[in-house]
Amino acid sequence: MKRYLAIFGLALLGAVGTAQAQNCTIALEGNDRMQFDQKSVSVSASCPTITVELKHTGSLPVAAMGHNVVITETGDVAEVAQAGIKAGAPAYVPEGDARIIAATEMVGGGETTSITFPGNKLTAGGDYTFFCSFPGHSGIMRGKVEVTN
Repeated sequence: MKRYLAIFGLALLGAVGTAQAQNCTIALEGNDRMQFDQKSVSVSASCPTITVELKHTGSLPVAAMGHNVVITETGDVAEVAQAGIKAGAPAYVPEGDARIIAATEMVGGGETTSITFPGNKLTAGGDYTFFCSFPGHSGIMRGKVEVTN
């Protein structure tokens, strides 16, 4: 009986370890110096959903120093950022653009936002970038999204 309990316990620990290893949340902070706190993030390709969380740690209002998080394939960043500027306030995100994998709301200092999207929009080994689409920010407020198996 002890043997079966030991085997069951090890199996349970293995399942918990697997669940903990699966990273399905991207948590970022942006500040008034036009910086994200991370240059790269990692998520698992096996996530059924992925959540992007953004906390604006600055104090400036959204109209002056708004931040969001947009995820696209790396090759689409420049065009999507330009289209976002043309789309204008309040989101600076082109509505209905299929190149956008996910985009949070634009927030100002002290605010937070999040969005959840289907995990199958990202594939392991794909080339993805996250960036802020507020005018003038996408050139420096960006980073890589690594999708692991």
